[in-house]
Amino acid sequence: MTPSFAFKSSFALKGSLAALAIALPLLAPFAAEARPVRITTTLNAYGGDGAYLAVYLTDKDGKLQKTLHVAGGKAKYHKHLSGWYRQSGGRIDGTTGASVGAGKSLTISAEIADALIDAGFEIRVDSAVEKESDIPVDARIAVSKASVGKPAAGRGYVKSLAIDM
Repeated sequence: MTPSFAFKSSFALKGSLAALAIALPLLAPFAAEARPVRITTTLNAYGGDGAYLAVYLTDKDGKLQKTLHVAGGKAKYHKHLSGWYRQSGGRIDGTTGASVGAGKSLTISAEIADALIDAGFEIRVDSAVEKESDIPVDARIAVSKASVGKPAAGRGYVKSLAIDM
């Protein structure tokens, strides 16, 4: 009995693999294509400690879709990135790095699905500086072809936010 059971399992596995081999080329056009997007956040020369930044992607309703980067190594201060923190609960699904000094820039790269470009999505940046103000949505820019080459002004520590595709 064991050999016939093994034969049936092997046959079922081969049949499944054959079906998968046929289906994959047919499904390939439906796979989400993504493009690299470079995001540059430039800070004002505000004269204080390094800024903590949360760079994240939101949908057209402002709901967090993905954290792209959190700058600032001490997790206990991430709650001061309040717009991002309220939606993420502090969960980081992107990259992390050091805080960003006054007058400096942070450039990150992310893969963004083609379907999200020109569809109302935004890149947002929350900022916070120790012993200073916290600024939710300090800067925002549409994920669109029209935004390329046109930096958006920030409201506080962020001087500008730019994207390049």
